[in-house]
Formats: sequence, C-alpha cells, structure tokens
Amino acid sequence: MLGVYPSRSAGNTLDFLERVRAGMPFPVQRIQTDRGGEFFAYEVQSRLRDWRIKFRPNRPRSPHLNGKVERVQRTALEEFWSTVSLQAVELPRQLEDWRCFYNQHRPHTSLGGKTPAERLADLAEVIPSAETVQAAYDPDKEITRRQNTRWQWAPSTYTRVT
Repeated sequence: MLGVYPSRSAGNTLDFLERVRAGMPFPVQRIQTDRGGEFFAYEVQSRLRDWRIKFRPNRPRSPHLNGKVERVQRTALEEFWSTVSLQAVELPRQLEDWRCFYNQHRPHTSLGGKTPAERLADLAEVIPSAETVQAAYDPDKEITRRQNTRWQWAPSTYTRVT
C-alpha cells in the first residue's frame, strides 16, 4: 500500500491505515513502525486497539528492525520517485500504477524471483482467517505507548522499559 500525504499527522496516518486494512488480502495483525510521533498519537493507538491490531514501535537506534521497509523505500526512490514530478496532477495514478507493477509483475530477488503476489499465493494455506486473528488479540496486553521509550503507560502503573 502506498500513499502521498502533505504531512505526518494522526489524521493522515489513520486514513492510510484504513486504506491498508481495506486493501490487504489478509488480516492485519500488527504494525511495526519507526518512532514517528504520528504513530504515538492517542487517536491512532486507540483506533488500532478498536481494530484489534497490535502496535509495535521499533526501539531507538535499531535500524536493522526496519530493513525491509528501508529496502522498499530505496527501490521506490530508484525506480519510481526519480521518474515522476511531485507536482504532477497524475501523481496518485502513477503511484498506483507503480504499486501494481511492483506487487504483480516485478520479480523480487528476496522472493526467489517471484512477485509479491505469487509469494502471497504460495502462503494462502497458512494465512490465518480474520476470525482467528481477532480471537487471538488480547486487549488487556496492549498498553498506550509513548514516544519516550523509558516509560510506558500501563493501566495501573508506569512500567520502566529496558
């Protein structure tokens, strides 16, 4: 899923996450993010709990945990963003066309030369149903996370994160 937004805000993040949920061919169980403030907004974390999606921010100074995202961003920079104008009226259509190409037609070395769509088809038998994912979610285990990594809000106390 791709999108272009004018700013990093809770509202734009929620819009994008709604598009992700609607567009994924499998239930979203968790999101892992960098430590962007937009993900720590109460509205975003509350909506994720409503959707029964776990929020797992990366620890600071852990770029290795975001390697797949960094790689797809590099590919997008080299293959897409270098070929378009950010001011182009047709940018949303171009971005959608590239997303379809990337997922449906472009072979990926990391997938043994398969496209993401082919890999997803290979995994179809083991992808859990939405009902299974929903049943496995325990809202009591989800805390409101703060961007400050030293302290996290738990329902009855502050918990030091080490």
